[in-house]
Amino acid sequence: MKRDYYEILGVDKNADEGTIKKAYRKVAMQFHPDRNPGDKAAEDKFKEAAEAYEVLSDGNKKARYDRYGHAGMENMGGGGFSGGGMNMEDIFAHFGDVFGEGGSPFESFFGGSQGGSRSRTGQKGSNLRIKVALTLEEIEAGVTKKIKVKKQVTCKTCDGSGAKDRSSISTCGTCQGSGYVRQIKNTFLGQMQTTAVCPTCNGSGKKVTASCGTCRGDGRTTDEELIEIPIPAGVQDGMQLSMRGKGNAGQAGGPSGDLLISIEEKPHADLSREGNHVVYDLFLNFADTALGTQAEVPTLSGKVKIKIPAGTQSGKILRLKGKGFPSMQQYGKGDQLINVNVWTPKNLTAEETQLLEKMRTMSNFNPKPGDGEKGFFDRMKEYFN
Repeated sequence: MKRDYYEILGVDKNADEGTIKKAYRKVAMQFHPDRNPGDKAAEDKFKEAAEAYEVLSDGNKKARYDRYGHAGMENMGGGGFSGGGMNMEDIFAHFGDVFGEGGSPFESFFGGSQGGSRSRTGQKGSNLRIKVALTLEEIEAGVTKKIKVKKQVTCKTCDGSGAKDRSSISTCGTCQGSGYVRQIKNTFLGQMQTTAVCPTCNGSGKKVTASCGTCRGDGRTTDEELIEIPIPAGVQDGMQLSMRGKGNAGQAGGPSGDLLISIEEKPHADLSREGNHVVYDLFLNFADTALGTQAEVPTLSGKVKIKIPAGTQSGKILRLKGKGFPSMQQYGKGDQLINVNVWTPKNLTAEETQLLEKMRTMSNFNPKPGDGEKGFFDRMKEYFN
C-alpha cells in the first residue's frame, strides 16, 4: 500500500505551499541519486517524494487527495506522476526549480551528475488551460472529447532548431556544446564547483548563426491541433484533469507543457446532481398518492416506469438503485432519488370545491403526523449519508 503523502514529506495537512516545497527539497536531497549511487531503495524513496510533492503542490489535486486519499488520484485523465509512469527525466524536468539550475543540488560536491542521462536542455513549453462542458449523461457514462486547441507547435520547416538549415548551427562557444557552465567558488568549506544551464545557448549546446524564415529562430509556430481528451466517468463540476505533454511546445528540444482541462457541468432540464446521486422532483395529484399509481420518470439512461404505493406522503423519497453516477474511487454507483411532491390545484371549479369541502369533514383526511413517517431532514440524511 502507498504511504500517506503528508507522512512522506513530514508535513501536516495545514502546511502551506512554501512549507511543502521546503520539506520536499529536504527529502529529495536525502535520497537524491547523486548522493546514493546504485541504491535502489533510495531511488524509490526519491520517486515517492516526487509523487507526493506533485500532488500536494497542486491545489486541486491536494484538495482531492484530502477528501478521497490515494483513490482520488486514479482516473485523473492521463499524465502526472500520481497517474503512473514516473521516471527520473520527468522529476528533473518538472521540479528542477526545487533543486536549482542543473537539476542536482549535489553536483557542487560530486563534480557532476552521476544519475545517468537527464540533461535539461531547452526550455519547457507553457501549460494550456481549457474548459470542457459536459452533460450529465456524458459524465455518467464517460466520454472522449475531440477538441481543436490553438497552441505553439514545433516548427516543421526547421524541426524546432530555429536555424535556416543544418549549416546554420554551430557548437556554442561558451559551454563547448555541453549545455552547462561550471564555476569554482571559494567557500568556508573550501572550493566548490557549481553547475548552471549555459546562458548563451539556454542549455541546447548549440548556436544558430542564421534563423529559420518560418519561425524566425524561435523553433515554434502557432497552429491548431485536434486533441482527443478521455474524460473518466463520474467527474464533477470544477474538477481539473491534466494531459502530460499536450501543452505548448518547448524551445530548443525542451519538453512540451501540459494541457489542463477544467470540467463544467451543463444544467439538465429535469435532473440535478447531489454528489454521486441524481435527484428528480416528481409532482403527483392527491388522488394518485392516495390511491397509488404508476409514473414515468426520466433517468440518465432513458425513461423508466415506477410504482407509487397507495398512501404515499408528500416528501417521500423513492430510490432507483444504481441509477446515479459512478464513483471516481470505483466503489460502485450512486442512486437516483425521486422526491414525491403532491400538487395542489388552483382556481377550483364549483364542483371541485364541493367535493373537497365534503372530504374536509371526513376523519380519515385529518393529518396524523408521527404515524411512522420520517421528517424531511431525516429522510435526506438517510439517503445522502
